[in-house]
Amino acid sequence: MIRSMASSIRLWADMVKLAHSVFALPFALIATFLAGRGLPGRGVPYPGQLVLIVACMVSARSVAMTFNRIADRRFDANNPRTAGRPLPSGRLSLWAAWGMLAGSAIAFAGCCWGFALCYDNRWPIALALPVLVYLCGYSYTKRFTMLSHYYLGTALALSPAAAWLAVHPESMGLSTLLLVGTVCCWVSGFDIIYACQDIDVDRRDRLHSLPSRVGPRVALWIARGSHFLAAVGLLALGFSANLGSLYWAGVGVAVFLLIVENAMVSPGNYRRANVAFFLMNGIVGVILAAATIGEILLTRSGGGP
Repeated sequence: MIRSMASSIRLWADMVKLAHSVFALPFALIATFLAGRGLPGRGVPYPGQLVLIVACMVSARSVAMTFNRIADRRFDANNPRTAGRPLPSGRLSLWAAWGMLAGSAIAFAGCCWGFALCYDNRWPIALALPVLVYLCGYSYTKRFTMLSHYYLGTALALSPAAAWLAVHPESMGLSTLLLVGTVCCWVSGFDIIYACQDIDVDRRDRLHSLPSRVGPRVALWIARGSHFLAAVGLLALGFSANLGSLYWAGVGVAVFLLIVENAMVSPGNYRRANVAFFLMNGIVGVILAAATIGEILLTRSGGGP
């Protein structure tokens, strides 16, 4: 019994790609530390807030990914690239997936309630259900709109907005909006690149991905435009939040990697799409988070401008 449960949990973790929390988590942490600068007498978030932010982020993403796999299981079964996933291959039962979704949702609600109990902030628990509904709604957008990539971008962009609201809502402002917009454009761009792998399947199944509707050449240029806007957002955030040289160095590396990422994929050549999607974007997120958090800590200790 225990061995079977452990096996199901491993399959579920593989199905929702827990390791890919690296896409949204760095930006949630960036928002956490930017918001933490406004906490009276501290200038950094409380350790408990950090723990709750990470737990909320991972559990909310697990809900969204599990629901997506459940909703798309029939499409996944008909796609050679995704047919081996745990649900369409039968290695994980539908009941087990629903159970894990429920467990993740309960964990998310519990962590949101933790902000009310420990920090007298009821915003997270008040917005917990609408956030989960919005995250799960992405799973159906590809059925009727080619703007599904931008819906996904806004869904992941909720993570820094929610983190900021949970840590210090009074300090939300232009910097919050710039960070949210940057994440939206960044995620939408790399999701368009990733979707190029499934153009033929999406056309066959009448799914409305941008590449399948406008063609790969136009779609890739839209992705580049989205990443250009993300770069502009990072620059504007640096000025708005009054960040220093370490942040700017991180932005420089991140922008260079985005350029490399977009150069790795061309119409008809998607061999490196997975590398562009997973590796490059994971590195971008980690570098930006390290640079931003390092800048904030350095400035707080008196070593920065």
